[in-house]
Parts: sequence; C-alpha cells; structure tokens
Amino acid sequence: MRKENESRLPRFVKVAEKTDFTDGFGKVVSVEGRSLALFRVKDEYFAIANVCLHRGGPLGEGNLSGSVVTCPWHGWNFDVRTGSFTVIPTLKVATYKVKEQDGSVMVELP
Repeated sequence: MRKENESRLPRFVKVAEKTDFTDGFGKVVSVEGRSLALFRVKDEYFAIANVCLHRGGPLGEGNLSGSVVTCPWHGWNFDVRTGSFTVIPTLKVATYKVKEQDGSVMVELP
C-alpha cells in the first residue's frame, strides 16, 4: 500500500531514447501534463519547460547553438543548462534533472 506522501516524491520518468536526438535540435515531449523541451549538448542531456517566457513560443522547436536555444517565434535565447534568458539571466524557464540510463533518457518529475 502506497503512503499518501510517496506519490509526491521526485522520480525519473523515461521520455526518450538516446537515438531520438539530432545535434542542434530539441525534442518536444509531453509527460504527465507537462510539455518539455529536451536537448543534447555534447554527451549531456537537458530538459526545460517548452514555453518561452515572452509569448509562450515552443522552445523545443528552436535552433540550438552550443547550449543556447533560440525561440522560433521572436528570437529570445535561453541556456538549456540553466533555463536562464541570456539577456536577463534572472529570468528563467523551469528546468528538470535529466539522466541517461541504458540508452533511455529520463527526466525527474516532482
């Protein structure tokens, strides 16, 4: 029997395979009611909310240059490692911990 507070503990959820990623592009996934933008930078994986702070543009559809994704709607840039807007770093989109395990990409959800 599951305790009431166990359902709120963070857990990793499989959202993709390593082979699903192309350099320079994100991958949009929907998991438990959240739209996330996933990125691979070198051999590390990052996940941020798939919603630009400016007008809600789909960050996962933007171009990735190094660790910076450009929103396809109005050109706002975010560092996928921290979620920070590059012009005003204190403005951030939500970030999620990501791990790779046995070829699967997993995101930690609260």
